Amino acid sequence: MDRTGGSGGGSDRRQPEESKPLLAEMSAPEGNKMGAAPCRRALLHCNGMRYKLLQEGDIQVCVIRHPRTFLSKILTSKFLRRWEPHHLTLADNSVASATPTGYMENSISYSAIEDVQLLSWENAPKYCLQLTIPGGTVLLQAANSYLRDQWFHSLQWKKKIYKYKKVLSNPSRWEVVLKEIRTLVDMALTSPLQDDSIHQAPLEIVSKLLSENNNLTTQDHESIIVAIAPLLENNHPPPDLCEFFCKHCRERPRSMVVIEVFTPVVQRILKHNMDFGKCPRLRLFTQEYILSLNELNAGMEVVKKFIHSMHGPTGQCPHPRVLPNLVAVCLAAIYSCYEEFINSRDNSPSLKEIRNGCQQQCDRKPNLPLRLLHTSPDLVSQEATLTESRLKPVIVTSNEIHVEVERNNTANQKMTASVGNDSEPNLIDCLMVSPTCSTMSIELSAQADRILGCYVEILKMLSDYDDWRPALASLLQPIPFPKEALAHEKFTKELKYVIQRFAEDPRQEVHSCLLSVRAGKDGWFQLYSPGGVACDDDGELFASMVHILMGSCYKTKKFLLSLAENKLGPCMLLALRGNQTMVEILCLMLEYNIIDNNDTQLQIISTLESTDVGKRMYEQLCERQRELKELQRKGGPTRLTLPSKSTDADLARLLSSGSFGNLENLSLAFTNVTSACAEHLIKLPSLKQLNLWSTQVSSAARTRSRKRLCETPVTDAGLLALSSMKSLCSLNMNSTKLSADTYEDLKAKLPNLKEVDVRYTEAW
Repeated sequence: MDRTGGSGGGSDRRQPEESKPLLAEMSAPEGNKMGAAPCRRALLHCNGMRYKLLQEGDIQVCVIRHPRTFLSKILTSKFLRRWEPHHLTLADNSVASATPTGYMENSISYSAIEDVQLLSWENAPKYCLQLTIPGGTVLLQAANSYLRDQWFHSLQWKKKIYKYKKVLSNPSRWEVVLKEIRTLVDMALTSPLQDDSIHQAPLEIVSKLLSENNNLTTQDHESIIVAIAPLLENNHPPPDLCEFFCKHCRERPRSMVVIEVFTPVVQRILKHNMDFGKCPRLRLFTQEYILSLNELNAGMEVVKKFIHSMHGPTGQCPHPRVLPNLVAVCLAAIYSCYEEFINSRDNSPSLKEIRNGCQQQCDRKPNLPLRLLHTSPDLVSQEATLTESRLKPVIVTSNEIHVEVERNNTANQKMTASVGNDSEPNLIDCLMVSPTCSTMSIELSAQADRILGCYVEILKMLSDYDDWRPALASLLQPIPFPKEALAHEKFTKELKYVIQRFAEDPRQEVHSCLLSVRAGKDGWFQLYSPGGVACDDDGELFASMVHILMGSCYKTKKFLLSLAENKLGPCMLLALRGNQTMVEILCLMLEYNIIDNNDTQLQIISTLESTDVGKRMYEQLCERQRELKELQRKGGPTRLTLPSKSTDADLARLLSSGSFGNLENLSLAFTNVTSACAEHLIKLPSLKQLNLWSTQVSSAARTRSRKRLCETPVTDAGLLALSSMKSLCSLNMNSTKLSADTYEDLKAKLPNLKEVDVRYTEAW
């Protein structure tokens, strides 16, 4: 510590600058008795006063060159003193003037200042400050006592921080360094200066020290962390220190330092941080801290207690920044789980290229874009027409993440280009896959899997707090997750709990966030509806979402139009299984004339009549709209498409609910029907076209669009079952197990058969 000269008589007892009496009689050194009245050091009584750290200011300056033995005599000689006004700046290394002339022609380095004292004059009291430098004295005169004390403490602080920077920049013995750090921390805690930099400056010094010395032991790490802990109670750690804390969390997650020291630091970060974008290492430190809690014996129970401590015991969290900060940490952590694959997007097509089915020529290697299929029956028909050769799947490995892709061929490029457009595709279009096709298979490392599980669980915890749920729903409404996460079955399955909580909340501000942010974008409603990439049930969550949305202000024609355009199949399937909400939806579609196509209207009517609740509601509707009965009297539909994921029981229930004597075209594509449905199909006298693409039919009447059976495991026994369907006029048996004898039998038993495709069979 800096010391100052003391009493007379040759004694040189020294005291710390801030603890010694700063106003006392200065007697002349022995052998130098002055006749003039000596000056006295002013004793500072802070009395709880606080000062802002000065960086610059106006003050009067007087410099006196003298030997120390004549100091008292010179200071009392008023006629020798000449004052100059200067605007001084307290830089990191020195005191400098904005006008470097006169006394302040040269800056004064802090290392050259031997002592800083407060002075008062007996004859003419002035608010003076004395800086002792080699060969002289610099006097600073302020306008009042408060400014004088502010200059005094600011100079003291700058001088000591400069000294500690020099001392700790070249450490020799770590026990000495640790002692100096503790002294530095005590100085910052006891300083009367009130400024953010007072606590930040010591933290930055320690941070630089740690970044330049990587050979410290674990014990040294913990000792330093404990030493600076008092400064962290009211201050964010600087970036380099955050990196040091992250390393400690990763290497020693079970250390008591994590619980005792880091917990209040992370709590303060979550309560007061305004933007992790400006300080990403704070977010990373918080992320590593939570992961270290998860490594404890109790695991997620400890994390749950921490989240509860951040929320507080009341029903309303008193800190509005906690939830956004926690969500930001969760999103960043989940993103990091897929980061390696996301970084490999340079080797994959853009969303627009995925939609167009082609990849522009560039430097991408390898040329293996993700093949994400659509379930639209029209696209299925086009693809089957244009594609003659099989697409061979290729597994591309990105270290620990494996994604199944298929090579694009020329025919597929033409097909998708014809149906695509120049607009950027939405999320669902890029991720939509057919139910029987392989989706993106993402395999995370064990560490990434633990991180994903931890932070998805935190999102589930956040959704359990009623006061947090509206803000959480709003933050998640834009779907802020990478498409790789949305294609990962484990992630969407775990996140389903959060979406279910939104769907169960009666508040409109919550469940309205299930819909997309704006038109043309996809929301959670689309992702978790049947056919969406995140749907892993038979539509239960979809029914819950529709029910809550229809119960609010969304009971409008616009919402029904959206359902009819995009989700009519799932609505009919659930209504076919007796879901009352979907029955109401179908009735409203008929009542508001949402459906223009007569065949679709007739299919809806048949669906309603297949259940007791649907039949009752349809009869009530017919009492209001008699034209529906008239429509039904004209006969059944000529075209019928069974909703995706329908079963044999659903098909039987539908076909038994009404008249289907006029049915000519039946599509069971992408359903779960099996060979058992054949007994119902042969009862359709007018059936001419049957689509069983991607069904579970193995050796029965399996066909694709326009009776296509290509690339299906149909055997002779199954093909012979078609012989009773005399009305079939077109049959595609491409790539089946058709034998020549069976082919001849079919031609003989199907007189109306005009188009036959037997390529890649034994009969070819």
